[in-house]
Amino acid sequence: MELDLGAVRAFVAIADDGFFGDAADRLGVSQQAVSKRIGKLETDLGAALLFRSRHGTSLTDDGRAFLGHARTLLDLADRAIEVIHARRRPLRVDVLSSRSAPADIVRRFHESTDDLPVDLAFSHRGMRHALPGLVDGTVDAAFARPVGPLDKDLLATPALLDPMHLLVSRRHRLAGRRRVRMAELAGTTVWIPGAVDPETEWADYYRAFEPKFDIKVDTTGPNFGFDHYVETIARSPDRYCLVGQRSRVPWNPDVVQIPLVDPAPAYPWTVIWHTQNRHPDLATFVAYVRENYRWSDEVWIPEADRGFFSG
Repeated sequence: MELDLGAVRAFVAIADDGFFGDAADRLGVSQQAVSKRIGKLETDLGAALLFRSRHGTSLTDDGRAFLGHARTLLDLADRAIEVIHARRRPLRVDVLSSRSAPADIVRRFHESTDDLPVDLAFSHRGMRHALPGLVDGTVDAAFARPVGPLDKDLLATPALLDPMHLLVSRRHRLAGRRRVRMAELAGTTVWIPGAVDPETEWADYYRAFEPKFDIKVDTTGPNFGFDHYVETIARSPDRYCLVGQRSRVPWNPDVVQIPLVDPAPAYPWTVIWHTQNRHPDLATFVAYVRENYRWSDEVWIPEADRGFFSG
């Protein structure tokens, strides 16, 4: 025989309060539900535990004998739950890098949920390297731009359209502009060494970007990280690169960041998670992302992404 902890909890509540109605209020259920739980418990034990009268409820001899053990049983169950809660690991989210726009989304989520525990993971190489973590559960959610259909065990939701800004040296001919129209960049070359791997989702993005805006993407040169990227631009009066509006660009007094318009090319970020993931905070995070996502007709994204992000 297995005891129903809900029924045991109802019995202890009645023993403490003396009335079925008061016990029901304490437990947040109906009086009828409490009566059913007590009836089942007495049936399972084969003994009457409570004596009911117009003046309330009292314990029978069997009820008094059972009460101490019932309290011990509930105490053990509550402590077991507390141990699991104490061991619960933070929600782990892959954000590509600490300076990326997705990292900013996770920071805002953390601040909006009374500092709900979150860990950041940095795949640095996109969807291909985040996927194994989603499958084995070491990562609960990942920001990426999927190229092609997702595996049937993965779910996704649009997360962010991050408009691109022009990053140039203060000596560049466009450095004094408040904004730059995309048509003005036609026939030029943008330097993006991070797009050199043709298998990455951002390389795929720029394959759609080049013919749309008649801009060549130069992927030459080593990719030594964001700081080196910005320092190189600062020393180059003729070179320019693109950065996301919500990326945390390392400060450098010799570079300026200028919005692009008509239209603003935007990088589309998606949040992906596994259907079998049972982390208790995952649904809260996904709901936050969905509530804060906004579509804009003023941006350009590849046609392959448009249906998913605009729908």
